[in-house]
Amino acid sequence: MALLQIAEPGQSPLPHQVKRAVGIDLGTTNSLVATVRGGRAAVLPDAEGAVMLPSVVHYSRDQAPLVGAGALSLAAQFPADTLMSVKRFMGRGHKDAVGDAERSRYQLGAGEEGLVRFLTSGGELSPVEVSADILRTLHERAVATLGAEIDGAVITVPAYFDEAQRQATKDAATLAGLRVLRLMNEPTAAAVAYGLDSAEQGVIAVYDFGGGTFDISILRLQRGVFEVLATGGDTALGGDDLDGALAEWVLAQAGSPSLSAGPMCCPQPARSA
Repeated sequence: MALLQIAEPGQSPLPHQVKRAVGIDLGTTNSLVATVRGGRAAVLPDAEGAVMLPSVVHYSRDQAPLVGAGALSLAAQFPADTLMSVKRFMGRGHKDAVGDAERSRYQLGAGEEGLVRFLTSGGELSPVEVSADILRTLHERAVATLGAEIDGAVITVPAYFDEAQRQATKDAATLAGLRVLRLMNEPTAAAVAYGLDSAEQGVIAVYDFGGGTFDISILRLQRGVFEVLATGGDTALGGDDLDGALAEWVLAQAGSPSLSAGPMCCPQPARSA
């Protein structure tokens, strides 16, 4: 069964060649994997039927990484070993990431070329390695659901991700055993899905307000062709920042020290990206 046919630039697939591909939303707060069945997108569930995978990984000294809801439940008890919102650290240097790490209660080290690394009980890890554990879980879910190995994945990224952040996403996918067919801007992916479902035409603005970023894309949809006219955004403005601002306000009203003066609480995230 051909789930999705994708031809790489300069290549033509053989007639009737079957390829299995998936789309992955590697979100700041939650992640998803989907494929196309019968001409419609279908989100793939895990063994318990859950389609949403919290983008959280817990590391311990003697056990394999724990990914998802189980890891999220350990965040308050083991804050330095339970990594959340790692997408915000992708492609960033140690000095640039210190502020976010202090608010998140992570212990940081500096790796090659000054890139950020997390110091956990399970070892020293880069954001790429943590993201790879999330992608590996989604990869395994796809293989289990589809009953066969997949040929590649389309992965969404914030529209304003720079080249270092995009390359870090590709590296994470490679570590997870995934062949990246292409990276697609998140607002563009939403617009494509909207246009395919509604057959709408015209100029459309798509906002994406996620856990770590705020993006907008302006696209023209005409006769099934999607042309990206402009993109913009802020990779340091998202739901995490709103959570922090609200927590700061509550603490100020209560006369307590600010988050920057101590550990940050870890409310369970409810956003979808």
